[in-house]
Amino acid sequence: MDMHTRVKQMQLLREEVRAGDGRATEAQRKRGKLTVYERLDELLDKGSFVEVEGLRRHRASGFGMERRKPSGDGVVTGWGAIEGRRVFVYAHDFRIFGGSLGEAHAQKIHKIMDMAESTGAPLISLNDGAGARIQEGVTALAGYGGIFRRNVRASGVIPQISVMLGPCAGGAAYSPALTDFVFMVRDLSQMFITGPDVVQAVTAEKVTHNELGGADVHAGNGVATFVYDDEATCLHDVRYLVSMLPSNNQSQPPTVQCSDPADRTNEPLLDVVPAESGQSYDMHDVIEEIVDDGEFLELHDRWAPNVVTALARLHGTTVGIVANQPRHFAGVLDIKSSEKAARFVQTCDAFNIPIVTLVDVPGFLPGTDQEHNGIIRHGAKLLYAYCNATVPRIQVILRKAYGGAYIVMDSRSIGSDLSFAWPTNEIAVMGADGAANVIFRREIAASDDPEATRVQKMNEYKEMLMHPYYAAENGLVDDVIDPAQTRHILVDALEMLRNKRGSFTYAKHGNPPV
Repeated sequence: MDMHTRVKQMQLLREEVRAGDGRATEAQRKRGKLTVYERLDELLDKGSFVEVEGLRRHRASGFGMERRKPSGDGVVTGWGAIEGRRVFVYAHDFRIFGGSLGEAHAQKIHKIMDMAESTGAPLISLNDGAGARIQEGVTALAGYGGIFRRNVRASGVIPQISVMLGPCAGGAAYSPALTDFVFMVRDLSQMFITGPDVVQAVTAEKVTHNELGGADVHAGNGVATFVYDDEATCLHDVRYLVSMLPSNNQSQPPTVQCSDPADRTNEPLLDVVPAESGQSYDMHDVIEEIVDDGEFLELHDRWAPNVVTALARLHGTTVGIVANQPRHFAGVLDIKSSEKAARFVQTCDAFNIPIVTLVDVPGFLPGTDQEHNGIIRHGAKLLYAYCNATVPRIQVILRKAYGGAYIVMDSRSIGSDLSFAWPTNEIAVMGADGAANVIFRREIAASDDPEATRVQKMNEYKEMLMHPYYAAENGLVDDVIDPAQTRHILVDALEMLRNKRGSFTYAKHGNPPV
C-alpha cells in the first residue's frame, strides 16, 4: 500500500473510534446523554481538541476480556482550549465497558494529569463511568490510587474541575471530592460510596440512585459546587468558570476588558440595605450592584445559604466574594457556613484571587446542637483560612458585626489589608440589648421601671461603643464610606493591592482544624 492508502486507512480508523458502537451510542442517547466526543465539542473551543492515546487497548485476559479490546479503553484523553487558553481533559466513554476503569484506562488518565501539572494548565474530568473494572481486579484499584495521588499533588497548583455526567460509585467518587470544583446534572449524575443494592442488603433501606446520591442531594450537603438541569448549560458554565481562573498558582487570574465604569456609583444600595439592623434584605442584590455588569458565579448556592461565596469581576479583574446572607438565619455563622466559606477562601488564596468580604453578621449560631457538633473546631477553619491567606483582602462592614464572628469575617486584627464600613455599621462584642443586660444587670433589676432603665442603658452603650465611627477612631476600620461609592473604592483599593507580596515562614505545611 502506498502512503495515500495508509493515510486513508488511518482516517477511517479514527472515524470508527469516534463513532463507536452504534448500539451503545443509541443506548447513550436514550439515557438523555451526549456522547463523549459531543461533550468535548461543547466544552472546548471548536477544533482545538488534540487526543492522546486514542488507539490504546487493554491487555487483560480472562472473563472474555481477551475477545473484546476496543480502542481507547473507555476514556478519551487530550488537551484543547477554552477561550484560547490551554486545558487538559479526560472524559469517560460510557459506551465502552460502561466507562469503567482498568489498567490501561488509568494509565491514560495518569499521563494526562502529569501533563497538566507539568505544563501548568487546568485539568477537567468528564465523569461517566461505572467505577473499577471488576474483571481486572486489584490493578483497577491501583489505577484509582494513582489518580488520587495526582489529585493531591496538583491540589492548589492547577485548577481541577470534575464534571459529573453519569454515575460515579465507590472509589471513583473520591477523585471528584479531591478536586476544586464539582459540577453535577440532575437525573444524569450520581455519586455514592456504596450503591442502592448494597445499602439495601446492609440496612434493608430501599433507595433510588438519585435519592442516594443525585445532584440535589449533593447540592444540599456541599459535595456539588454547581448543579444544572442539562449537560449543555453545565458545560457552558465550566467554560465560564475556567475564564475566571488562572492557569496555575504561579499565574494571575485573566483580566478582561470592562465597559462597566470603575467609578460607577451605587445609589441603589442606599435603599437595598435597611438602616435598621434587624430588617432583612438579599445580599445578592448588594453583590449584583457592586460587581461588573451585575454578573457573578455563586458556588454552593444550596448549601449553607446563610453565607454567599461567589466569583465575580471588579473592573475586569476576578475577585472572590464572601458575604453573610441576612435572608437566611439572619446571616449567622454556623458549622456548615464556616466550612463553606473556609474552603472558598483557601481556593481563592491558592489561585491568587483577591477576596472581598461583605459583613453583616450577628454572631455564631448558639445552641447545644452547634456546640456538641464542634462549632469551635469548624469555626476555627474559617479563621485559619483567612489568617493563612496572602492574597489582597478587603473587608466591608455593611451593618452589624458582633463578637467572634466579626473577628472571623476577615477583620483587620486577623490580617485584612483594608477595612471599610458603611455609616450603618455596628461593631461590638454583642448587640446593645444583650450588652446592657450583662453590664447593667443589677441596676436594671433594682430599678422601679426595669424596662425603661434597660432601654436607657442600651442607648448609653450604643452611644459609647457602637456608634458608626468608634472602630475607625480606634484604627480598626480604615474609613467609613458612602455606600454609593463602594464599587469605586473597591476597584481603587484592589488596583493598589495588585502587586501585594505575602511574607512566608517556612513550614512543611500547616495543621488546620479538621
